[in-house]
Amino acid sequence: MREIFRTPEFDEFIANLDEIAIAKIDYLKEILISQPVINTKVAKKLVNTNFYEVRVSVNNEYRIVTFAIDHDNINQCKTILFIDGFLKKSTKRL
Repeated sequence: MREIFRTPEFDEFIANLDEIAIAKIDYLKEILISQPVINTKVAKKLVNTNFYEVRVSVNNEYRIVTFAIDHDNINQCKTILFIDGFLKKSTKRL
C-alpha cells in the first residue's frame, strides 16, 4: 500500500475540475495506492526525468497529473507526491 501526498498546486488544479474529472482522478489514485503492480497504461514515466504522469480523458480532452515517487521503480515505491496537473491543449502534428 502506498501513501499519497499533494502539493498546493495540485489541490488548486483539482478545485478547478468538474465532478467527472475528479471522480476519474480519484479512481486512478486508488489504483496507485492499492495495486502492487502499476501498469504503464495507468502511469507513464516521463523521458529523461524522475517524474511520472497519469492521463485522464474527459469529453475528448486530457487532464494530465504529474507526480514523483520515492523509489527508482514505481512498483516498489511507498510514497507518491502529486505535483501538479494541467489540461493538454493540442495534439502534436508531424
